[in-house]
Amino acid sequence: MTDNDIYRGLVRGATGAAAGSFAFLAMAGSAFAQEDVPSIDSGDTAWMITATALVLLMTIPGLALFYGGMVRKKNVVAMTAQNFAIAALMSVLWMVIAYSLAFQDGGAMNAYVGGLDRLFLDGMGVDAVSGTIPESVFMTFQMTFAIITPALITGAYADRMKFSSMLVFMSLWLIFVYAPVCHWVWGGGFLADAGVLDFAGGTVVHINAGIAGLVACLVLGPRKGYGTENMAPHNVVLTMIGAALLWVGWFGFNAGSELAADGRAGMAMAVTQIAAATAALAWMFVEWIIHRKPTLLGLATGAVAGLVAITPASGFVDPQGAFWIGLAAGILCFFASTSLKKALGYDDALDIFGVHAIGGIVGAVLTGVFASAAITGADA
Repeated sequence: MTDNDIYRGLVRGATGAAAGSFAFLAMAGSAFAQEDVPSIDSGDTAWMITATALVLLMTIPGLALFYGGMVRKKNVVAMTAQNFAIAALMSVLWMVIAYSLAFQDGGAMNAYVGGLDRLFLDGMGVDAVSGTIPESVFMTFQMTFAIITPALITGAYADRMKFSSMLVFMSLWLIFVYAPVCHWVWGGGFLADAGVLDFAGGTVVHINAGIAGLVACLVLGPRKGYGTENMAPHNVVLTMIGAALLWVGWFGFNAGSELAADGRAGMAMAVTQIAAATAALAWMFVEWIIHRKPTLLGLATGAVAGLVAITPASGFVDPQGAFWIGLAAGILCFFASTSLKKALGYDDALDIFGVHAIGGIVGAVLTGVFASAAITGADA
């Protein structure tokens, strides 16, 4: 072997090593770039689009039928119209200002309210990403929450507010109450910083709506004929159909709040079913013991109470915890909707405070009791 052959071999070896090094660095750089740049996951996106549709169905037609069956016959059209109008009005207001107030950085005021960077959804393009899904999907998913929360309030003051007054009240409530509370818990506000656990809306949706409903019915006073006229539900079958739609839609509500199609979403779905079923049976048996017979309305309302209570806990508890939460919700919400309402004398027409506020409080408190480290650790 000549000196020239040795020299050429060394050059080729050095060149190959350098090329390999550059290729490695390029691959590493590409990998780091992929980690730094958020990307859309098609599976997560498909699930979230489905979950969004499920949650919208909870309001129209689910809640409209649930409430429509419980009011008197003369009020069913008005109640249904309110829910439909709220779905349209809240969608527009969410796009115009409320989404920005709930989920954007508020600068010096971020502990209490978001900013206006997304006013009229300004800057939200096709490529905008939130986690592993398009921001447009995240925004629409959260919009369905902003639709159902004020719609829940309508059941408390049924038969007592003009349609025009309702539209004004709901508009102001969404902007000045719902959006800030949503920001406190889910948008990086002071409750989020304090470590409050609310997976799918026990505080943001149910306690919020339940308290607002109680205040509304106290301010407006009782219905004409309350306590003297028969105000029994006019069509319990409609209520059952509405409750069934709520139950199915709640899988999108709770499992969808994971914002991904993964194991935690699957567990959220499982515990939602367990809590709803347990609460329905608990309400039924308590009613059976006290009134000597179960009712379809009691079964439906008990299921909703369990769904409310598991909402804040659904991403944090295991099936055993869901059972106890459902049991507590079924019993406590029954007495809140009967004995407590009678003792305090307020006319909460469709038991919004007793089911949603009390159920939300039960769920929020018991989340801290039954939260599983193996599940909450999924946040890491």
